Amino acid sequence: MVSASKLRRAQEAQVKAKLYARRLTDLISRLSLYDQETTHPLLTHREKAKKVLILVITSDKGLCGSFNHAVNKRVLAWIGDHKAQFAGIDLSFCGRRGHTHLKTAAKVNKYYEHVTDKPQYAKAVEISDELCQLFLRGEYDEVYLAYNVYNSALSQKPTIEKILPIEANILEKRKEATSLLYIFEPSAADVLATLIPKYLHFHVYFALLENAAGEHGARMSAMDSASRNTRDLIDRYTLLRNRVRQNSITKELIEIISGVETLNRG
Repeated sequence: MVSASKLRRAQEAQVKAKLYARRLTDLISRLSLYDQETTHPLLTHREKAKKVLILVITSDKGLCGSFNHAVNKRVLAWIGDHKAQFAGIDLSFCGRRGHTHLKTAAKVNKYYEHVTDKPQYAKAVEISDELCQLFLRGEYDEVYLAYNVYNSALSQKPTIEKILPIEANILEKRKEATSLLYIFEPSAADVLATLIPKYLHFHVYFALLENAAGEHGARMSAMDSASRNTRDLIDRYTLLRNRVRQNSITKELIEIISGVETLNRG
């Protein structure tokens, strides 16, 4: 019941965030038409990616079925598939369950504590700014997010997606936007330079919201299954107890009747 209550709030935040993310992406797409030579450093791809960082988002608490195990398993599989491609793969963590399970699988860059239970935008900005600085300083050539995408209370899909450098399709040129005219103050390049980091901030925040909604949904489902299994066990063992009790009573009655018949024959 607690998870169901938290799930409703998490779902509302996730739905609103999804709408905001769609509008923000659309705005960047339309504004990019006026700055064909966008050279923002967060869009710059390195010729040869050598070191990558994966930010793994899981829950702090357990009792949510395979929710955390699924994303941890996905990260381990990804590392195994790409180990030969990169010189180094490091991990950062939001969520104790991921940190506990994967801290020996690769070098740990940083562990952000107490951020997944109640996602806050200010904390997402702090995390994404640190990721940006690591990327801009050249410590990592690519940065990825690993988290559970929330589909429903019964379905969460583990995914790994690249967030740095930002893919060019984010700034996809849309034909329908060509008829729109804007007057910029400051310039289109300056506006995009402000919006692109905000896009990354919100991307991290949205992943935290998706993780929170998925966590509460998985925990609600796991606890419902546990309650149902407990009732089944109670019914099963009650039946077995009654059968044993009935057999004991029947045995005692047979012994009494046999004794009486023996006395009567004597």
